[in-house]
Amino acid sequence: MLIGAALPLALDAAAASAPKPEWADLAAQVEIRRTAYGVPHIKAENERALGFGFGYCQAEDHLLSIQRLVLTARGELARTFGRAADVESDFYVRQFRVRERAVATYHKLDPDFRDLIEGFAEGMNAYIHAHREGLPAWVRPVTAHDVAAHGMTGVMRFAFNRNRIIERFLRAQRGEAESEETAALQAEEAVVGSNLWAFGPSRTRSRKAILMGNPHQPWSEVATYYEAHLTVPGVIDFYGSTFVGRPVLTTGFNAHLGWTHTVNYPDLEEIYELKLDPTRPEHFLFDGDALPIQRDDVTIEVKTDKGLAPQTRAFFHTALGPVIHRTDDRIYVLRSASYEEFRFYQQWFRMSQARNFAEFQAALALGAVPMFNTGYADREGNIYYLWNGTVPVIPHENQDARAVPAARSADIWTHFLPLKELPQLLNPKGGYVQNSNDPPYFTNLNEPLDIRSFPPYFPPHRLSLRTQHSLELIHNRKRFSLEDVVDLKFSPRMLLADRVKDDLIAALKLKAAEAETLRAREMLERWNNTTEMDSRGSVLFEIWWTRYQTECRRAGIEPYAVPWSPEAPITTPRGLADAERAAQAFAWALGETSRLYGAWDATWGEVHRLRKGKVEAPVSGGGGAIGSFRVLDFRRDETDGKLVVRGGDSWIFAVEFGDTPRAYTVVGYSESEVPDSPHYDDQGELFAANKMKRAAFTEAEIEAQLLRRYRPSF
Repeated sequence: MLIGAALPLALDAAAASAPKPEWADLAAQVEIRRTAYGVPHIKAENERALGFGFGYCQAEDHLLSIQRLVLTARGELARTFGRAADVESDFYVRQFRVRERAVATYHKLDPDFRDLIEGFAEGMNAYIHAHREGLPAWVRPVTAHDVAAHGMTGVMRFAFNRNRIIERFLRAQRGEAESEETAALQAEEAVVGSNLWAFGPSRTRSRKAILMGNPHQPWSEVATYYEAHLTVPGVIDFYGSTFVGRPVLTTGFNAHLGWTHTVNYPDLEEIYELKLDPTRPEHFLFDGDALPIQRDDVTIEVKTDKGLAPQTRAFFHTALGPVIHRTDDRIYVLRSASYEEFRFYQQWFRMSQARNFAEFQAALALGAVPMFNTGYADREGNIYYLWNGTVPVIPHENQDARAVPAARSADIWTHFLPLKELPQLLNPKGGYVQNSNDPPYFTNLNEPLDIRSFPPYFPPHRLSLRTQHSLELIHNRKRFSLEDVVDLKFSPRMLLADRVKDDLIAALKLKAAEAETLRAREMLERWNNTTEMDSRGSVLFEIWWTRYQTECRRAGIEPYAVPWSPEAPITTPRGLADAERAAQAFAWALGETSRLYGAWDATWGEVHRLRKGKVEAPVSGGGGAIGSFRVLDFRRDETDGKLVVRGGDSWIFAVEFGDTPRAYTVVGYSESEVPDSPHYDDQGELFAANKMKRAAFTEAEIEAQLLRRYRPSF
């Protein structure tokens, strides 16, 4: 299977050379079995062969995306493509020494894990060698250091420069407002999220624990999920998913246990203001001493019509962290909890090897994964939630994007909270844990966590409509089957409508209505408050809400009559604060909906579509801000104006831990990015129809679903 158009290109010397002798040995030690929908089950004799098979499979399905990610980590995008955004990306990773840090720490990784990474790189290289003539010229072999550096850029996307603290700080230094930046962050947060549930035996029909994982990410190369099953007998037997380019699976399950993640928001970074030494150039004063500032003169090459053009910028570093700004007498340093860490992949690998709760906690205690809520369930019936993070012990007030003056070690954070002091719940009353990206305090309503028990720099109370929707689905005494959990995951309710629709209808009744407005109001009264594909009223309602909320923000007023309160966490917010403004926004929304979609009573499915390859399907679900648990983000198609999925629900799994795990999964955009692959779009209709495929975990299940059995070839 070839990736990209075949081009008459000069072969890269390294890729064109004879196959490496060890490739044959590695290929002989690994077998790949593709089951329904193209899921690879990679069974190997050792870690290096496992990595070889996993790298080869990912190259089969996602080589070009992985290559772009590797170029990003190398800081070579501009050299390859020459776009303005590539220049900034290259300087960003070079400023923060991504590849340099990966190289400097690589030897500190455990030997078995280095074997896995090195095999992974060689597996991709073997695929590149075998298909060189069908690949673009810019595709190059990768090294283990490239894989590790990509790991750093991937974790930095979540855990470094959080909430764009650097850009916000620099804007403040320039006296610029950040309102547009804040709005962009809120929009991004709506997509970069996730849902998780875990149910104990008291809440399931089978009396076995059930886990559901539902990450939300943009449908783009930086966050493409890849589903796989990795096995080395006696070492690992884990089924799950990862972002492409990673040599480990980062959520999923084995025969004993499983876990999933959602994004959380620990305070991982502080900006410190340090005085320059007036007597010694390029030194700053700290702990009564003059400490050096290191200078990096970074040159990148930019592809142009006339060849490669160099660009150079100077960056500065200290023992406390990178310098992000300086004045005549001050430097400003970003101190990040994730900057010195390099073992995140290794920790996920150890988590996937755990066989019981004690071993899983021991893996968590490595403290290398810098953030992410963790939901867990196991065969013994345990369920567990952890607000995970390498959370600094901060000795000062939280300043967000403002600098804290520092002159000595006591002024800055120097160590992390231990695992036992992080918010967590083990087997709580009511038999469930859940999280939908909100702070940990209402993980379980039967045992809420007291915010006063945690440091003041922990996140404040918040409970989004999406989380409230989650709680309404599971905070009860119902017992669920695994199939029930799958159905609940795709709940089409729009919780926002439950909270404000009655007030909107009342506001419309107060005004003399034209016939069209009257018919639209009657439609809303009949509407069942869902985003089901055939629902009428949902499209109009969402457009109205967006307009109403925008007008309230411009007027500086709260849109709800009753704002959210931790004293009433699952019944607020509710009602409309401004009936007149709501009615005006509705009149506008009638015309706007008709303009965009031809009629104000268009159904949700007529407007919202999943499009990939041969798949053209209506789809339910919407943004978390409207209280949707089935989260999807959309872009407007320029050809016909329809809203097409571009993010949200991505890889979803639900697993029940019996004597052997029983699971369902789905990948919204399917397993491969290769257009002529049979697995380019084969899960699209399944996903759009709110269904999942049965996962093959046991040998019997794999054989029953088997499509192809092979070894890497080159």
